[in-house]
Amino acid sequence: MARTISLVSGKGGVGKTSLTANIGIALSQAGFKVLLIDADVAMANLSLILGMQSSPITLHDVLLGESNIQDAIYDGPSGVFFVPSGLSLETYRRVDSERLETVVNSIQDLYDFILIDAPAGIEKNVMAAIAAAKEAVIVTTPDSPSIADALKTKLVAQRLGSNPIGVIINFFRNEKGEIKAHDITRLLELPVFGIVPFDAEVRRSFMQESVSPLLLRKPDSPASLAIAKIAGKISGRQVSLSKSEKQGFFSRFFSRFGKPKKAEEVKKTIQK
Repeated sequence: MARTISLVSGKGGVGKTSLTANIGIALSQAGFKVLLIDADVAMANLSLILGMQSSPITLHDVLLGESNIQDAIYDGPSGVFFVPSGLSLETYRRVDSERLETVVNSIQDLYDFILIDAPAGIEKNVMAAIAAAKEAVIVTTPDSPSIADALKTKLVAQRLGSNPIGVIINFFRNEKGEIKAHDITRLLELPVFGIVPFDAEVRRSFMQESVSPLLLRKPDSPASLAIAKIAGKISGRQVSLSKSEKQGFFSRFFSRFGKPKKAEEVKKTIQK
């Protein structure tokens, strides 16, 4: 049975979606069968990070009761499996996010890990994403507003029956005024699974002609190495990053789905 883990944050912009993608890839490279679910039904971004925004059936269709979850699972990079969320604003308005827990429970015997990328905040869709997982990992940056929101998210997770197991500190710059890891542990009463340094390569991963997750594009970057350690902490298994996955994945991906949509095509999809 899979460990179901939601990656959550009270505040947006802390890098949660990128971490979800790359931790999933690291776990897959360690030999686990991993499913990633983009549960941000309003502002889906995980598919963009994975370069898979042209997927025809999405979580929207499943939550609307129009498709089976198995039809919305795609082969992703480095052996991960992926359920994208839709980009259409029209279907977003009609989805029943509370069905997500039932959907996740129906497939948990098929994977070792199911990682859910939850939206930021504490509104209805966020609560549904948190409730769908038995564990929660909180993502924060080392500043007071983010940590205050992380504490609220931890309390929400506990009330929903999801066990907060640790915190990831992202975008650490080692600058004066940043809150130290031991203080974050004390404030949140959670162990720190890892500190991911600010790394310009994270942003560059989104700026390539063919988008590729950081762990595949720059496995030796400081952020990649930190993420691999976090995956090891979560799984209890050492993670060694592969340098040869990128080309193999994109060859398979383009042969199966074709190239990702251009910006104009994505815009048309959103406006439908």
